[in-house]
Amino acid sequence: MFKFFGRNVLTGLITTVPIALTLYLVYWLVVSVEVALGALMRLMLPAGLYVPGMGLLVGLLLMFAVGLLMHAYLVQRLFSMAETLLYSMPLVKSIYRAIRDFFNYFSPENHKEFEQVVLVTIGDTGMRLIGFVTQAQPERLPAGVREDDNVLVYLPLSYMIGGYAVLMPRSAVRPLDMSMEEAMRFTLTAGVTGVAVDEHRPRAGQTRTP
Repeated sequence: MFKFFGRNVLTGLITTVPIALTLYLVYWLVVSVEVALGALMRLMLPAGLYVPGMGLLVGLLLMFAVGLLMHAYLVQRLFSMAETLLYSMPLVKSIYRAIRDFFNYFSPENHKEFEQVVLVTIGDTGMRLIGFVTQAQPERLPAGVREDDNVLVYLPLSYMIGGYAVLMPRSAVRPLDMSMEEAMRFTLTAGVTGVAVDEHRPRAGQTRTP
């Protein structure tokens, strides 16, 4: 009886805790932006003109403007100089680099770098790893390996942010019919989450029918 009760309580926790934490983080982010920018808006606007939610709206518009400005060469150069300054500070550079790498994972530009999810064969052992082809153009590889038919593959580690970038022959990799998000989630959780089956997504070599 107690085992049955405990098992169902654990199942309930596993089901609800990720949802609750996600909603809480979104709520915390929204409230933090509204409180910070809302206070600034109250100082700038005449009394009575501030409406709750204006701080969040200003935050979204500000992020949109920054995103647009980052396409300008001058802004990119200024940002690069600021990053160089941060990277020269002993303690700050470690913290900033970790935060920067984490958010770079969600960047649209970063997603474009992962050209293909592949299965990597390690020698004659039969061992295989899931990886991502990050560079397949020979002219963008180190000069000493351009003449070989090599590709650069990123092999992520489970349960941590990190991995290895390795050069290997094309014959050692086999494309997988997985999206980058599916492969990264599967690898980082050591396969615990499994892979969701999407019946509507066409498999390798197939085309979607109307």
